[in-house]
This record gives sequence, C-alpha cells and structure tokens, in this order.
Amino acid sequence: MTEVHSNWMKFALKEAEKAFDANEVPVGCVIVYENKIIAKAYNQVEMLTDPTAHAEMMALTSAFDYLKTKQLKGCSMYVTLEPCSMCAGALVLAKLENLYFGSYDVKAGACGSVLNITTNTSLNHNINVYGGILDAECSSLLRAFFSEKRNNSIN
Repeated sequence: MTEVHSNWMKFALKEAEKAFDANEVPVGCVIVYENKIIAKAYNQVEMLTDPTAHAEMMALTSAFDYLKTKQLKGCSMYVTLEPCSMCAGALVLAKLENLYFGSYDVKAGACGSVLNITTNTSLNHNINVYGGILDAECSSLLRAFFSEKRNNSIN
C-alpha cells in the first residue's frame, strides 16, 4: 500500500492508543472524505457499557453527522483491526467506498478472515477492501494490551 494509506492508518493508531489508555481493546478508526479526516473514534465498549460501541460504529455516527447523510459514498475508513460482522454490515449499509484495515482478525473478522460481508455479491453494496496496512504496528498494540490483561489477572 502507498505511503498515503500508511499515513491515514497512523491517525487510526493514535485513536487505538487512546483506547489502550482507557483500558479498552485498542482499536482506532478514522474516516476520510476528500482527503480530510471527517470522523475519528476508538473502542468505548467498557466506558459506555455498550457492546456496539466499537470504533467503527462510533466513527460512522460522527461521519453521518458531519456529512448530513446516511451514506458514505466517496469515503474511506481506516481501522486498526479487521471489522467484525456487526461493523462490516453497518459499513455495507452506509455504502462506504473503501475500507483499509491493519490487523486481520482470524477469530471474528468479517472482511475476509472468518466471513466476508463487505464483498458479498448477494448484498446491495460492495466495498473495496485492503487489509494488512501497518499490520505489525496494529498487531503489536493488541498483543501488548492482551498481554497486560493476562499478567494483571495472574497477579
């Protein structure tokens, strides 16, 4: 992937670091439209006691508000972890144009790893999907978070 995509993913990583600091699973997300970040978010599941408060869902809400529309045509999302089925479904409904993600999620990823919702031709919209953007950095943050969780549960 190009340097441009890596640069946008670095903004998503900054959001993921905020989640890490808030004791949330470190997933961050930004949505770009016309070469400008119009929404950014990080996981807030624990903080809001809401299992739907994934970074992608929070960013979608902000982007809809910014653009005053329910469709994100011409928008690209950069997220540090492959979206789950809930988020992937929401991205299809939002008619997102491009999805760029960092780490593959072999347990719950719905953009090619476990399921493939975003490019399912039976649905009314397909998204251009690109995975593995800054994968090492994104994976490292996730590993550090879960390692810390395991160490704290042992002590």
